[in-house]
Amino acid sequence: MVLTTRKHGENDVILEAMTLEHGRHLGLVRGGRSKRQRPVLQPGNELALTWKARLSDHLGQFQIEPETLRAGDLMTSGLGLTGLQHLAFLVRLLPERHPYPKLYNAMSVVLDHLQAPDTAGALLVRFELELLRDLGIGLDLTSCAASGSREDLAYVSPKSARAVSREAGQPYHDRLLPLPAFLIEGQRQAGSELTWKDVTQGFELTSFFLGRHLQERGSQDSGTRAQFLATLEKRYRADFPWNF
Repeated sequence: MVLTTRKHGENDVILEAMTLEHGRHLGLVRGGRSKRQRPVLQPGNELALTWKARLSDHLGQFQIEPETLRAGDLMTSGLGLTGLQHLAFLVRLLPERHPYPKLYNAMSVVLDHLQAPDTAGALLVRFELELLRDLGIGLDLTSCAASGSREDLAYVSPKSARAVSREAGQPYHDRLLPLPAFLIEGQRQAGSELTWKDVTQGFELTSFFLGRHLQERGSQDSGTRAQFLATLEKRYRADFPWNF
């Protein structure tokens, strides 16, 4: 899946892609700036890639064949454009050339639904949760950290990254993160019934742990999540005003 390209010389580009078996991978595409190749090398498109290099640590070259060309639709949509930018930022948090098959498959699902406001936000939250697991910051949302109960989970502890039931967390609710119901297994699933509050609480949850990870790395947030959320809110207000 194409993430970004950047100019290299007069006619070539360096392609950054998310691949199933080799994770985030870069390579040179000869003639990538040509009229024939340029539309294929747009973010969001899926390609069949063959990578060749003299040594494994070299940049190497990609030979490309188009498979799923969805970029044309995504780039004309505000949700599609800002969502693509945010996905590319998230994937760059991972080391290069390490396979993340679950994340790859999740990314494909997000791209297929990125223009649908009733599902795009919830799917992107789930993508961020999967990313956190691959970064070694997996959240346990299956049972209460205090009691072990699986019932009435309502919060997440910022210290342990574990769920907390409503009863156990009530005395400390101002220090806990809200847990939206669509992230709890067996409860409400992502769909048009989600309110804007559900979606924003989901992003607040993932944002907290991703922000802490960035701080520990000495990195900064790109602002792509905020841009996506602003675009998504406009669509929600237009299409689902009763969900506010």
